[in-house]
Amino acid sequence: MLNVKRVVLRSRPGKNGHPVPENFRVEEIMKSSELKEGQVLVRTAFLSVDPYMRCRMNDDTGADYLLPWRLEECVDGGGVGVVEASKNQALSVGTTVTSFNWPWQTYDVMEGSLLQKVDPEMVDGHLSYVLGAVGMPGLTALLGVREKGHVIPGRQQTMVISGAAGACGSLAGQIGKLDGCERVVGICGSDQKCQALVTELGFTAGINYKKGDITSALREHCPKGVDIYFDNVGGPISDAVISQMNPGGHVILCGQISQYNKDVPYPPPLSEDTQEALHNKNITRERFVVLNYSEKHEEGLMQLSRWVKTGQIKVLETVVNGLENMGEAFCSMMTGGNIGKQVVKISD
Repeated sequence: MLNVKRVVLRSRPGKNGHPVPENFRVEEIMKSSELKEGQVLVRTAFLSVDPYMRCRMNDDTGADYLLPWRLEECVDGGGVGVVEASKNQALSVGTTVTSFNWPWQTYDVMEGSLLQKVDPEMVDGHLSYVLGAVGMPGLTALLGVREKGHVIPGRQQTMVISGAAGACGSLAGQIGKLDGCERVVGICGSDQKCQALVTELGFTAGINYKKGDITSALREHCPKGVDIYFDNVGGPISDAVISQMNPGGHVILCGQISQYNKDVPYPPPLSEDTQEALHNKNITRERFVVLNYSEKHEEGLMQLSRWVKTGQIKVLETVVNGLENMGEAFCSMMTGGNIGKQVVKISD
């Protein structure tokens, strides 16, 4: 028997409510470590917290590919860990594995068929990168830019990214630059984040939406208008960007974090002015779901790995220690407390 710590969903946020750490509870249970054929015992190394998880806190996620978390049951999400015992021929002891549905607990017995092997060399030994730059956020950034952005080298295009200091946005801007955008401008929520975008990640400029007028700042930093908008936040920020987009531009509709605490459908409805701008300027705005491009995931991860290992992509992370801090880390991420990918380290 194993003594296992886990996180369960204690309560759901109220209607239009913000999540709080008290929505989660950490508990200890005794769990059998006996394995059936095909199963492995895994030790959790890192767990991910991501904006989409806010939808899973509701009774109805609003997305057919996402199941809601159940009350009083263990929460799950992206995770990476190491096989400690195995009855699966494909997964020997010591193998690093990952899953999109990893339980928030210190150890678990899992079906080997539901796990993906990870080569630590792919992430230069940084296992947490499996949950960020060389994982789902990285793929979302890469395939979002390439499938919906229509970057054309030599066209002197300007790309704007909202939520630019987050896990996905911080990568999308760098990929836009690598793929040929002339200017890459990030919108985020602090001067510290703006500085990181420019000095560490090579963005052309950073705009702090909490200071001054976004519209004026966009005019200053995007003198030729906006050709591509990687939208992670929605709401008034997106309205301001779309109003300055050029005819024939492209909106990559990746996330709408500013709207996740509201009881509205996804994608949320747009203002009349924004709808009119999209229509009159023939701007494409199509929802992007990275899971719809599974056939391109392997090649995409190889590309991301090469960029990370050669230093062409810089990785920013905010790391919190301890399973007991999962709720705090999630709520902090939802209010912009992280720079880069937010992960929680569970074990060495």
